[in-house]
Amino acid sequence: MHVVSFKKGELILDANQISTTSYFIRKGMLRTYFLKDGKEISEYFCSENEWINSPKSFMQRKKDIYYIDAIETTEAFSLHISDLGYLFDNFPEMERYSRLSMGTIFGHLMERITSMRFASAKEKYNHFRETYHDIYHRIPLGMVASYIGITQETLSRIRAEK
Repeated sequence: MHVVSFKKGELILDANQISTTSYFIRKGMLRTYFLKDGKEISEYFCSENEWINSPKSFMQRKKDIYYIDAIETTEAFSLHISDLGYLFDNFPEMERYSRLSMGTIFGHLMERITSMRFASAKEKYNHFRETYHDIYHRIPLGMVASYIGITQETLSRIRAEK
């Protein structure tokens, strides 16, 4: 495991690559997203003290649809999948790593599914703010809009109502 740094806007994982590394964020914020009709759709956001990777690609060692980029300048611990295998084989307590990593990602994805159930754009935005209450103010509005499935103009109108 070693420390890596990413500049704001830097692409960390391309969907055409297999995710072989998991990152534990010390400082900063990363985003997982996919492309639909040429537009970036934000899937989830991870910040300090959270793990991030592309779960399906990481576990199955296959390409999937997800990209990861840096929303802010970020410092993280980097753990390669081969090192993870070694750690699991030699340090059974590393099972905790696996549970924390998958738990974080599972939690984000469950919140994502829940957010889709809200009917109005305003309800979706309010749910987003509750879910990401510690970091929502650090996320660019265009990314917030893509996450909740509305235009940036609609988001601006919702925010102006408050």
